[in-house]
Amino acid sequence: QVQLVESGGGLVQSGWPLSLSCAASESIFNFNAMGWYRQAPGKQREMVALMTVGGVTHYGGSDVEGRFTIHRDNAANTVALQANSLKSEDTGVYYCYARIMRREYWGQGTQVTVSS
Repeated sequence: QVQLVESGGGLVQSGWPLSLSCAASESIFNFNAMGWYRQAPGKQREMVALMTVGGVTHYGGSDVEGRFTIHRDNAANTVALQANSLKSEDTGVYYCYARIMRREYWGQGTQVTVSS
């Protein structure tokens, strides 16, 4: 069983940067995809950023793509999510995600609250 543990969440001021990290319990070298999803209060979970094993990156939307970046460190078995100029609408629970062939794994999530 693959375990994913997020860290870095908390209270962040509007306009400030964000840095989240997800640590996997095993090597991620051959993971088909790793990334981040988020779920704002009262909204459905949405994809923020994904990176495939081939290094192809996908972002959830134009607003996300312009401010968020994903970094995959295969040597450290981690995937990070960074953002600048946080907005109030960035508030939500951020979940680490991994896919290995047909199986999907999720972290427990870390709360990010952006105060204006």
